Amino acid sequence: MTSELGRDHGHGSLGAVGTTLVPTELSRRIDPETGTHADARRAFLLARKTFIAGERIDMAELAAALGVDRTSLFRWVGNRDALLSEVLWSLAVPTFDQSELAAGSATGATRICALLSTFVDNLISADYFRVFLRREPARALRLQTTTDSEVQRRFVAVVETLLSEETDAGTVSYALPNHDLAYLLVRISESFTYADLITGETPQANALRPHSPSF
Repeated sequence: MTSELGRDHGHGSLGAVGTTLVPTELSRRIDPETGTHADARRAFLLARKTFIAGERIDMAELAAALGVDRTSLFRWVGNRDALLSEVLWSLAVPTFDQSELAAGSATGATRICALLSTFVDNLISADYFRVFLRREPARALRLQTTTDSEVQRRFVAVVETLLSEETDAGTVSYALPNHDLAYLLVRISESFTYADLITGETPQANALRPHSPSF
């Protein structure tokens, strides 16, 4: 049975759902299967490698490393925020997939909580991600936690897909519409992921692991 958001239950990449449902001009260009802009993908892959190494993505340095001018780079990938957002989501995709595997055979609210807590824990534990938050806290929050953010919209799409799958399977029912509950769960997840930036507290995922989860 296919959920209303398009993923066959139990099949396909969970993380890829966000990219599919909330595509961007850059994501279309760099898609490894359907993308037609080899230069944009080359620039994106180098930017991603730079980010994982814990280094700042500088558009002038990136253009120089690619052997082009900044005008060409901007034409290929858009501005720095667009490129950063795509890099950030590209790292979230395998993290979601790993989190789904970690949730195992759990169903219903237990599955949702297990998956989200693992996802948050993996983010908190990623050195390159914490380095980025410390280096550019305002930009990190703006690119990942605002309603204009493709990253947050994709996060919501992934969680809404999970909720739809559990509803379709009859394992749980929710008082709120799936989209509204997905947004709420994303905001809760963000509050734990970015606790140090928002409240000064230590980021942690344990609060997303209730003993008897229910919504």
